[in-house]
Amino acid sequence: MPLHSIASYARAVRPGLPAGVFAPSRWPLVSFAFHLCLIAAAMVGVGTGRVPWPAALLLVPVVGFSFGVLSFVAHETLHGAVVRDMRLRTAIGWLGFLPFVLSPRLWVFWHNRVHHGHTNQPSQDPDTYPTLAEYEQSSAVRSSVDLFALGGRRWRGAFSLVVGFSVQSASVLAQARRWGMSPREHRLALAETAVGVALWVGLAALIGPLAFLLVFALPLLVANVVVMAHILTNHNLSPHTDSNDPLLNSLSVTLPPVLERLTLRFGYHVEHHLFPAMSSQHAPAVRALLVAHWPERYQSMPLGQALRELHRTARVYKDSDTLVDPTTGREWPTLQPGVPLPPPSDPALGLASVVPAT
Repeated sequence: MPLHSIASYARAVRPGLPAGVFAPSRWPLVSFAFHLCLIAAAMVGVGTGRVPWPAALLLVPVVGFSFGVLSFVAHETLHGAVVRDMRLRTAIGWLGFLPFVLSPRLWVFWHNRVHHGHTNQPSQDPDTYPTLAEYEQSSAVRSSVDLFALGGRRWRGAFSLVVGFSVQSASVLAQARRWGMSPREHRLALAETAVGVALWVGLAALIGPLAFLLVFALPLLVANVVVMAHILTNHNLSPHTDSNDPLLNSLSVTLPPVLERLTLRFGYHVEHHLFPAMSSQHAPAVRALLVAHWPERYQSMPLGQALRELHRTARVYKDSDTLVDPTTGREWPTLQPGVPLPPPSDPALGLASVVPAT
């Protein structure tokens, strides 16, 4: 399928958008303040012993979800969709990513510049999975994919959901200069990260290990699932592309309307890659125009279905349009506009697998 540029899509869609859609949106700040207060109240209540331990256990998914929402607000803010002032933008980004001790400086470099500039381009996008050549050449890559990646119906792949964003953040920080970050910016990112680590260590010393487990460590696992469920589905079923075509290399995932609002519509990812500095509250309007202009190209599915497809298929790219599980030899096509994912082929039989698509 021929590739289109982001600019060509934007030129076609922009005239149909309502006036003011590119102005900063203050709504995420309301969500940010609410979840920040909820987290603080839970930490004070559990840390001082005012909240009994059974109730504290019930707070774990609540605090974890709030951690995840803070990261969605940080993401949108650091794209410039919430406030224009750079210092305020950085402060919100630092607080929003604090549960993951992720430097906002690192995020802007990693996500805004490198990922958005080279989406699903092999060896250039830190968020994409490896090619078969990269898998075969690196024992570290093989271990990461075989032991921890979601795919091949291996349930241990859930590990990439429960700790994936924390691990990837630390990995990108360690390798930032390899990806092109300047030494000065890298040192500043390390300093921002160190301050975050110091704060969490201080909190642990203040409230004790059990309370810290309940208000930070366990909620962080929940937050990883909330964030990684979106990150993994947004691109990792899609093909590698040489040109950055968001309708081909990205997938939008949907949730019930209430959850979409709570997660700042982060799942509207095709729309986000088209207009990253636009508030996600306007993503449905962009989606409607994309479907009207390119009904045969636009790709979307429910989040649950996308996660099932990740579990069913593989995470290594044999070529741009083919996913392969090197441990079994099974292959799957990547998502293609208008083409459903079939069952995997079995090279031992030369026939389609009898396992139905889920």
